[in-house]
Amino acid sequence: MVHLGVTLFIGGVFGFLFFKLRVPGGMMVGALLAVSVLSVCTDWAYMPSYARVAAQITAGAFIACTVEKSDLKRLPHIVKPAAILLGGMLCLNLLMGFLIHAVTDLDWITSFMCAVPGGMSDTPIIAADMGGNGGKVAVMQFARLLTGIGVFPSLILTVTKKEAIPQQEARVQTHSSRSKYPAEFILTVVVAGVFGVIGKLSGVPVGALLFALIGVIALKLLFDRAYLPMWMKRAAQVLSGCYIGSSVTLQDVVELKDLIPAVILLLLGYMVACLAIGRVMAKTCGMSRRESMLAATPAGASDMALISADLGIQSPDLIVLQVVRMLVVISLFPQIIHLLVRFLT
Repeated sequence: MVHLGVTLFIGGVFGFLFFKLRVPGGMMVGALLAVSVLSVCTDWAYMPSYARVAAQITAGAFIACTVEKSDLKRLPHIVKPAAILLGGMLCLNLLMGFLIHAVTDLDWITSFMCAVPGGMSDTPIIAADMGGNGGKVAVMQFARLLTGIGVFPSLILTVTKKEAIPQQEARVQTHSSRSKYPAEFILTVVVAGVFGVIGKLSGVPVGALLFALIGVIALKLLFDRAYLPMWMKRAAQVLSGCYIGSSVTLQDVVELKDLIPAVILLLLGYMVACLAIGRVMAKTCGMSRRESMLAATPAGASDMALISADLGIQSPDLIVLQVVRMLVVISLFPQIIHLLVRFLT
């Protein structure tokens, strides 16, 4: 119990520090780095298995809370671009997984999960749950997120600087912008917890996250009563970082240098995919090239909402596409990877 308390304290302090320094995914990154150092240098780092389940349930519930009823109204308009985007992302994910496996000594699960265009906080914990190396997936995901936020917007702006951008109505947040009540928070926690436990017991890969996601989406869309405060997401990020960090060994640290070719390969792959998928969507879906390339940028939905506004795009379809991408990538891609790895091994 003392070791658990020390691990959570160290992870929480450094997670908060990195968050204040505005590091992308700072709560998780700070906790991961600090607890990794604790694990390598001492025998104090410890996190029980149920911490991973709690982090998964919270992540699934929080993602579900971002879904709005207005998103459903836009779905008929984005079926085609969503199919192109998700098909392209899946092909890229699988191709990069094979290439990463070829240039490193990473196992199949870790190789494929390194290239999943999912969340910085969610993907490493999913990889760990599937038997992969969550620490190495976190390194790759951090590189993807950092590049998606720091490099891709400038690249897109340069490529499309002569393009005329039509103005569109911004996505409207309805219930999520109103003040919340404790009853809604408690109801969301109960629904997420019950469905998450069922998912964990079901034996479905990443079942805790997937079932919590489904349960809270149903609560949100049917009753519009789903709500989790931001501190819950921050806490889940710290739990994820602490859990992954506690499993890091000195051997893992020594092997990090071997990830450099994989990181370069992954970022080049995402850059080519952004240009290619963006061009196809622009030509076939009536979208501007800037909007379509932003949709194919490997960053989070909330990040893209801010980035797109800075680049002159106020498109509700772009944000809905990002939400759909996030939901499908987190819920479906790991299942496809699980089946593929079973076939390969």
